[in-house]
Amino acid sequence: MFDVGFSEMLVIAVVALIVLGPERLPKAARLAGLWVRKARAQWYSVKAELEAELANEQLRRELQSPLDEVKQALEGSTASVDELMRGKTAPAATDKTQSDDPSP
Repeated sequence: MFDVGFSEMLVIAVVALIVLGPERLPKAARLAGLWVRKARAQWYSVKAELEAELANEQLRRELQSPLDEVKQALEGSTASVDELMRGKTAPAATDKTQSDDPSP
C-alpha cells in the first residue's frame, strides 16, 4: 500500500518520540495500532463481500447458459408436440368426416 522503508519508519519513530515524549508514546502507539487493526478488518470485510458477490455473479452466469439451453429444448419439443398433435387430429378429423358421409 505505502512504500515505507526501514529508514522512513525510524525517522517517524524519532519524530514521534520527540513530539509526544516517552510517557505518551506507548499509549499513542497502542491507539495507532488499534486504528490500523480496525481499518484492516474493515478492508478485509469489504474485500470478502466483494469477492463473494463476484463469485455469485460468476456462478449465476455459468448456470444461466445450461438453463437457456434447456428452455430452448423445451420450447422446441413443445412446438414439435403441438405440430404432431395438430397433424394427428387434422387427418383423423378428415377421415372421420369422410367415413360419416354415406355416399361411396
